[in-house]
Amino acid sequence: MKVLVLNSGSSSVKFQLFEFDDGNTVLAKGIADRIGLPDAEIVCTCERQAKGRCPAKDRREADIPDHQAAIDSICKTLLSAECGAIQDLTELAGIGHRVVHGGERFTGSVIIDDAVIEGIEECVPLAPLHNPPALLGIRACAKIFENIPQVAVFDTAFHHTIPQKAYRYGIPKELYTKHRVRKYGFHGTSHYYVANEAARILGKPIQDLKIITCHLGNGCSITAVQGGKSIETSMGLTPLAGTMMGTRSGDIDPFIPFFMVKEVGMTVDEAEKTLNKESGLKGICGHNDVRDVIEGMEKGDKDCGLALEMFTYRIASYIGNYAMVMGGVDAIVFTAGIGERSPLVRAKILQHAGFLGVTIDPEKNEQNEINIATDNSKVAALVVPTNEELVIARQTRRCVENLRQNP
Repeated sequence: MKVLVLNSGSSSVKFQLFEFDDGNTVLAKGIADRIGLPDAEIVCTCERQAKGRCPAKDRREADIPDHQAAIDSICKTLLSAECGAIQDLTELAGIGHRVVHGGERFTGSVIIDDAVIEGIEECVPLAPLHNPPALLGIRACAKIFENIPQVAVFDTAFHHTIPQKAYRYGIPKELYTKHRVRKYGFHGTSHYYVANEAARILGKPIQDLKIITCHLGNGCSITAVQGGKSIETSMGLTPLAGTMMGTRSGDIDPFIPFFMVKEVGMTVDEAEKTLNKESGLKGICGHNDVRDVIEGMEKGDKDCGLALEMFTYRIASYIGNYAMVMGGVDAIVFTAGIGERSPLVRAKILQHAGFLGVTIDPEKNEQNEINIATDNSKVAALVVPTNEELVIARQTRRCVENLRQNP
């Protein structure tokens, strides 16, 4: 069974083609980039050579005015003699789409139909930057792959097991009952994957474990996973909430936006942009990439030093909070760009965690080993690369198989 996974952004469509007949094989992956711009291009890496003709990476300019043209170009690339990942589009059993926000309606992955599209549209106010491009990708695929099932896999779905005492806000009830203002959480596909990988690495059933997963990229979120289920997470109604991030403020005094509008003289849109695009690490030291922050700190930039201390302190605070919520912790997992590749960030976070029973091993940490805790630590500290595309592909396969059994 071959499954095509698509992640549609505002100016790009990332793709991976999986084959499940012989394990979880990635046949090809790449991106249709700079949609709508004159320098648009298709980049494709074919993981399994087709008759020895497939280059390691193929990059070519393309005319990509919109998302339908992007997906059409992806199909032509996969079918091309240079790649040869598929011979005909009918080889595809399903198309899996990453959809950021499913609201309260979608608690799992679903076969896409008109009702599902309507539901995703209803969630646009909750994810105005992410859901519209996903809808463009879904509608484009409906025209290109007329008889191939499409599946929506939601970032928010994993967090639907969070109890009401954790997801409700202390605001008037009507804001929840009428407008669904509540904590939803994000990066759910990533948290789900690395939590299950942690259980596999530890050789224990996930139902018996208490795991704290730290997805640390330009966007960051922390999740408490107990018995394989999300019971608390740092992001909220939107991905702006939680710990400090590359350009996002994370949790702040709720009055600050009012102050920015009333006293500073910003418009509401300017305040929103400031908190989403100009805050976090960037707001403190001018850099949103933690590598640049560390470089600045090492050169003596005090703002960079402060930014890194704030960043790691807030993550450590969430870990301590979630350990108390679960009544302990068996493993702390680091994933995504920063979590997987920054030993210094991991060390600064875990320097606070000795009371939990975890001590970092400096050599293991520098080598990015799987378990970076000392051998006598009671709690594992794991570095686990995330694989959201594989989760989407597996969920798509499951939905397609269920559809075939129950048409």
